[in-house]
Formats: sequence, structure tokens, C-alpha cells
Amino acid sequence: MSQIIAELNKYAKRLVDSGLVVGAGGNLSMREGDYMYISPSGFDLQEIEDNWVKVHIETGEVEGDLRPSSEVLMHLECFRKNPETTAVLHAHPTYSIGVSSAGKDIPPLFPDFPAMVKSVGYIDYVIPTTHVLADAVGTLIDQHDVIIMRNHGVLTVGKTMKEAYFFMQLTEESAKIFTISTIFGGPRVLTDEECEDLRNLSAERYRSKLLQE
Repeated sequence: MSQIIAELNKYAKRLVDSGLVVGAGGNLSMREGDYMYISPSGFDLQEIEDNWVKVHIETGEVEGDLRPSSEVLMHLECFRKNPETTAVLHAHPTYSIGVSSAGKDIPPLFPDFPAMVKSVGYIDYVIPTTHVLADAVGTLIDQHDVIIMRNHGVLTVGKTMKEAYFFMQLTEESAKIFTISTIFGGPRVLTDEECEDLRNLSAERYRSKLLQE
């Protein structure tokens, strides 16, 4: 089993175990040269094993008999826009969808989120699995680590799958904290200056570097 397939299997299971997806929801992919390996359509992420689908990034040509995830166009856009992107992750985290579907943005409320996630983009609801959604993602993905699709889910990209997964975890945790703080009268949001100070901490730069290795 190749290292890329091993990584995909590892994080597919983590997505399910952490509750970021349910059933056959969610999809993930990794780059290998001119190709990407992406989760197959209709599979529970825990059951994929060796059934990852190989797709040529430039042409979109699919190898083998299995169909790639229905969100294959969105993944291709991410890899085409940024040659440094190695991993793409799409999940349906409960709190992130809840907050964004209410028309709210997820603010920086605790240090790890602004320190590690440099930029978050938002897309109003677009029907999934279409060129329309892929094009909308393509206009934003070279500017953001995280894209939140209202009433749909969250997309993260990284130089490693570990980094993309960490971005997903931090986004959902911040959405959860925002929801809880709203119940108790509303959050105290970190200022731009406070966020910048966090990003400049040597400890945070070191952690960010480790995620990319």
C-alpha cells in the first residue's frame, strides 16, 4: 500500500470517528504528481481501503471502473489553482453548517483558530456536485485555507492531509464555541491585532511547520 493511500485511509476513518461526516457523506483526496486519488462515490469513508479512484488533474480523466466522488470537480479545481496543495478535505461538520446556515460567519474566539487558519472564505448555498459549485470554490481557494459553504459543509486544503484535517477540526471547534457563547449572551471576538500577535508567536509558527511535514 502506498503512503498516499495509507494517509487517505487514516484520515477517512478519523473523519467518521470524530463525527465530521456521517454515512457516505464527505470526501477527500491527495495529489500524486499529475494525478489525484479521491474517495469513490457511494462508499462509507471507513470502508474504502484500496478503492481510491485515480484521476488525472489536468484532464479529469478517471482510471478504473469506480466512479469518483460526486464532488470530483471541486477537488480538481483546488489542485489546479494551487500547485502547493497536496490534500483536499470536504466534510459536513454540524456546528459549522449550523452557524453558517444562519447567515453568520465563524469568528476567531480562541488562539489556535486565528493562529493556524490564516483565512476563511464563504459561499452562499450552491447546489452540490455541479460545475457551479466547483467554479465558486475555484474563485476563492487560492486565497483561503478554509471555505465554508452555507447549508452544505466545509472545504479545507493543505500541504499535507494532516494540515487540512487540523483546519477542519479548528473550524468546527470555533463554530461550536460561537454557538455556546451565543447562548450566554454573545462572544467576545479576538481583535485583528490580537490575531496577528498570535500568528507571530514562535510556538505557533513551529506548530504550523510541523503540520506541513
